[in-house]
Amino acid sequence: MLTYERIYAVVRQIPPGQVATYGQVAELAGLIGKPRLVGYALYRVDMTTDDVPWQRVINAKGEVSESPLRHGSDYLQRAMLEDEGIEFDHRGRIDLGKYKWRPPDSVIEQALAAFGENLG
Repeated sequence: MLTYERIYAVVRQIPPGQVATYGQVAELAGLIGKPRLVGYALYRVDMTTDDVPWQRVINAKGEVSESPLRHGSDYLQRAMLEDEGIEFDHRGRIDLGKYKWRPPDSVIEQALAAFGENLG
């Protein structure tokens, strides 16, 4: 579960109106090459009560990754992003050049440092 907490610490830093890719979150959490692990972690987030903005993580194509495991709730992610002002094109993609989160290193260092403090 500690790995999931690293992922959540990074995702909590993504501001409204911006997105990150699964691979980007994995890299920032020190889990290079493990974007699927990010997906698994975000699948476990309680969409209604958790403070992890899971909706801000999308695939490398700029799309909401559809999953049969979400039982048809994929539309919810898109609606939440649109409510934050993110626009989708006619193919259902987000312009990553416009909306991709580019955090300064200090933001991630602080998030992961706070994660480490919560462990001990």
